[in-house]
Formats: sequence, C-alpha cells, structure tokens
Amino acid sequence: MRHENTEHDQTTTTDTDLTVGTSLAFHSPAFTDTGVPADTTTKADHVAPLVDDQDGWELVAPEPVGPGDLLTVHDLEYVDALISGDPLWLAQSNGIGWDERLLTAVLASTGGVLAAVVRSLEHGETTASLSSGLHHARPGSGEGYCTVNGLAIAVRAALELGATRVLVLDLDAHCGGGTVDCLDGVRGFEQVDVSVNSFDHYASTSTTELVVSTPEDYLEDVERALGRIDRPGSIDVVIYNAGMDPHEDAGGLPGITTATIERREQLVFDWAAAAGVPVAFTLAGGYRTSRLDLDGVAELHLLTFLAASRAAGRRVG
Repeated sequence: MRHENTEHDQTTTTDTDLTVGTSLAFHSPAFTDTGVPADTTTKADHVAPLVDDQDGWELVAPEPVGPGDLLTVHDLEYVDALISGDPLWLAQSNGIGWDERLLTAVLASTGGVLAAVVRSLEHGETTASLSSGLHHARPGSGEGYCTVNGLAIAVRAALELGATRVLVLDLDAHCGGGTVDCLDGVRGFEQVDVSVNSFDHYASTSTTELVVSTPEDYLEDVERALGRIDRPGSIDVVIYNAGMDPHEDAGGLPGITTATIERREQLVFDWAAAAGVPVAFTLAGGYRTSRLDLDGVAELHLLTFLAASRAAGRRVG
C-alpha cells in the first residue's frame, strides 16, 4: 500500500523543485554537531560531498523531530536525561559522551531517517539519510555508540501512516538487538539481520531473524536471508541499515573486502527492485582504522548509493 498523507513529510524541498528521476538523500550539518565527535556521526560530512557529486541524487535538509517524537520508543526518564545531562551516567550511556548539543544533533539525524522512510513509503522511491548510530539504543538508555533508536522511531511512524509491513534489514557488523527491544510486540515490524559480530545479540522469532556470519559465508548468508523473506512484494517499505563495518579495513573481519561489500549492496537493491518494494537506507557502522581514513570510509558508503542507482537503471561512474 502507498499513502498520500503528507502530514509527517519532513523535506524542505517540494516535488516541483526536483529533477525527474532524482532520489533524495537527507542530510544537515546539524547531524554531526554533537559536541562529542565520533566516527559514527562525523563521517556523514565526508559522505555528503560524494553523494552531492552523483547524478540522480539530491541532498535535502530534513526538519528535525521534536523531543516528544523520541517517546514513541524511548522512556521519559532517558529523554529527560538527554535534554538536561542529568543523571550524567544515563545521558552518556551511548558510550560516546554527552554535550548540550547532542540532543539537537540527534533530533536532526532522526528527522533525516523519518523523512527518508516517509518519502519512500508515500512515493515508492529509494531514499537515504546520512544518519548513523541508530540500532543499539534501548528504550531506557543508549548503547554501543547509539544515542536514540532512529530505526525504531521510523518504523513507528510508518505504521502510524498506515503501513502494515515494515522490514528493517540490518547489515551492520553488529546485531540490532536495540531495535528489536524497542519494538517488542509491535505488529507489522519485521527484522532481518546478518552480522559478523555477536554484540547486541538477540533470539530470532517468527518476525525477526538473526544470522551471525563469517567472511567465507557472508554473501551467501545475505542472499539466503533475503530469499527467506516471505511475500516481499507485500512489504510497504524496507529500512536498510547499511553498515560498512563488516569490511576488513573499517572495523570488520579479514576477507570481507570492498568487492564483497559492493556485491552485497547490489544483492540488496536487486532483491528490492525485483520485489517492487521501496528502500530507505542509512549509513550505519564503518570506522577509520590504521588502514582507512574517514574519506575511505565515505567511499565505502558511496557503494550503497551506486548500487541503488544501478537497480533504478541509472548510469553510474
């Protein structure tokens, strides 16, 4: 189902301003002005100019969500701590730290995820948000460099708009247990999760599947997991957490190379195109190491945009 209600559309650009065939990538400098810099957020500023140079993509600044929007999945005590910094242990439970600017940045970044998902849902388009640090936060705290669970907030918004099936496809290196925790028992939410690290592990259910893979089996595990999704054409929107941290130079495992990630991205978008389901994707994990700087991490994230363009029949290069 596709919906024409635009009450929650967060874009600051109207349809008449857009080039035909252009996909939207939501980004604002506010995403990275956290006061507690970390690769999780700052890399977005390295990705943005690469996307801006790509034919078929347009960067758009989303409207931020409000603190009340966080309450759809997070506890009031935790949201109050993010606002005030008190208690400090709770405000910095994300593992990065707390600053008075952090909430503003998180509201902007979450607004990007929400705008991308709503746009994909209502227009049947592939979209992106240059947001990350989205899937480990629990209802009552941050965790694993994630301050709020932007994926869960976007799922809630899509369901409120009338979607009946929202799939989170999580291909970060780490498991997405925070999203499952935040959406426990929510009808219409499904998750498929192929990771290479058992951090934030959870038990699979009838609507959530977790596979902890190896470099040797990684692409086959992704392809098999996609193939097991029941009636993919009935999914209203896929929220794709496109992590680069499985890559051997970006925090992952030896043997998962750039070619592996490139093939993974094409598998995802070819599957979605065949099913006729729109995808809203985010940056997810990917970190600088002794072998890779943030510009190199950004180049890996660009692979997702290129795969989406190929699946849409655009020329890339």
